[in-house]
Amino acid sequence: MSTSSHDEAKDAQYAGNVQREHEHAHFAQTASAEVPPVQTTHDASPPSYAVATQAGVLKVESVNRVWGRNSRVALFVGIALASYIYSLDGTTTYLYAAGATSSFGQHSLLGAIATAQAIVLAVTKPLSAKFADVFGRAEAFVLAVFFYCLGYIIIAACSNVHTYAAGAVIYYVGYAALQILIQIVIADCTNLRWRGLISSLTSIWFFINAFVSGNIAQGVLATSNWHWGCFIILIPVTLSPIIGTLLWAQIRAKRLGLDATDLVEEHGGTVAKAKDTRPLGTRMLSWALDIDALGLLLFGAGWACILLPLTLANKGTLWWTSYKIIVLLVVGGLTLITFVAYERFGAKKPLFPFRFFKSPTVLACALIGFFDFVSFYLQYTYQYSFIAVVKDWSVKDQGYFAYTQSLALTLGAILAGFYQLYFRRTKWLLLFGLLVRLLGVGLMIHSKGAHGSTAELVIVQVLQGLGGGIASASTQLLAQASVPHQDVATVTAFVLLFAEIGNAVGTAIATAIWRDWMPRELTSHLSGILSSTEIASVFGSITTAVTYRGTNDAAYDGIVGAYTETMKVLLIAATAIAVVPPFLALCVSNIKLSNDQNAVEGEDLAGRPTDARREKEADLA
Repeated sequence: MSTSSHDEAKDAQYAGNVQREHEHAHFAQTASAEVPPVQTTHDASPPSYAVATQAGVLKVESVNRVWGRNSRVALFVGIALASYIYSLDGTTTYLYAAGATSSFGQHSLLGAIATAQAIVLAVTKPLSAKFADVFGRAEAFVLAVFFYCLGYIIIAACSNVHTYAAGAVIYYVGYAALQILIQIVIADCTNLRWRGLISSLTSIWFFINAFVSGNIAQGVLATSNWHWGCFIILIPVTLSPIIGTLLWAQIRAKRLGLDATDLVEEHGGTVAKAKDTRPLGTRMLSWALDIDALGLLLFGAGWACILLPLTLANKGTLWWTSYKIIVLLVVGGLTLITFVAYERFGAKKPLFPFRFFKSPTVLACALIGFFDFVSFYLQYTYQYSFIAVVKDWSVKDQGYFAYTQSLALTLGAILAGFYQLYFRRTKWLLLFGLLVRLLGVGLMIHSKGAHGSTAELVIVQVLQGLGGGIASASTQLLAQASVPHQDVATVTAFVLLFAEIGNAVGTAIATAIWRDWMPRELTSHLSGILSSTEIASVFGSITTAVTYRGTNDAAYDGIVGAYTETMKVLLIAATAIAVVPPFLALCVSNIKLSNDQNAVEGEDLAGRPTDARREKEADLA
């Protein structure tokens, strides 16, 4: 064998970052602002770009190299159990909150707890993604279980409302972390072709829990009380298969030397070329840089200052003209500007690499989620109030109606997953889903009029749900496919974060419109029928509004007219904003959903070059 051939064979044996550094034309540090090109054809080209991969990502790549069929079965059983417990928690726990705060005579504090939880939900996802990249997926799950159980232990043992509030916020850290970690591990362990379907199937439990959660909560409260922390037991038990499988594989990989970042294969096995022997202090500083501690601090503080006033204003605690709201928004805005500047120029391994903002596909997927959620919450925020006043439905029927769109969304995402599996594309499916969503929102302008039929109301909810499910399944997959494996966790958090921001913005706009239009419409429709005091009472309580049904037809017709006109304004705004996402969908790449981990590196789930890439490289040589 010639020297050149020998060197090429030796280079081909490397794994991990060493392999990427040797084989990619451009091997950049994690903070690079460059954008990797994506594969959109069946003719896979050799990758021209790669980024330095952090230890947690290398761990999960090594995990994929050591386990077999039984290990994968155990992992997906663990994912199924984790998804079920997450779904059950999300559909039952909130039902206990009102009783918990009321038992201490502090029901009004429920809004403050929800505010804190909204902030935690937005901030925890990027933190969890970064922690998983730096320390490992299994370690991140363990931390999520810790916060979950700690929060529920505090709730179960609390004797005052402040302790309950602390427990509720701590528990939500684990809840938010579990939500994104499930999606991250699925992305780690499935190729592009299967990923959309597997990710969507995690929501299938909603078909069950949507109808049984109320009975479960009622049974718990009837036989025990909200103090009973059943999830203290359920969370560790149901998450143990996924944690155990990942830890077992990580330990096995470590014994083979696969835990290091500098690896070489010899005689059919893999051994580490270098170990980290730095002092503890140096390693801790390195961990702080790896996890982007300063960036996380700026990010968390900035979004807390933004989301807090939005939520307070939404709940009527403070008005927009309050100096407290203005100060918080200004401080939050300046902090986020500082965060962006630091991430761009100062962070060694940024929370959100600047290349995300330069990638048309990633940025379009994030903005689609943002505008879609703004549109959704414009019409959803007061939907229950509208239905409760305009329709003479039982509480049970109102609950079924409230779940209609969520059930359709779950079904739409699963159908999208099967489409992606068979056709291996999803760009035009994304556009189709967003157009269906737009149709559903537009039709609501008529269906939510004073004489809209029940069939119309249900149909538009189904259309919105199906379109939204298709869109959500496509945007997450496209964003993940457009980045190296190192970025999969953080790009998932990036897309979900924009959706959370859209939630806050849409709710805030809806609240502002409702407060401005509803009093005027009520006065216009009820002047001469009800006194100003009675009109104010109708505005302040849907329960009061409903009392006029069957007792004062003239007043009730006026109330329905006011609700109809105000909802029409919200729906026109929602429809106008829903026009934006289809245009953004045209900006994404029509990525080929191959058997690779992503569409930029040409590597399998274990971080090794795929056969298609090797063949192409051989042809080019």
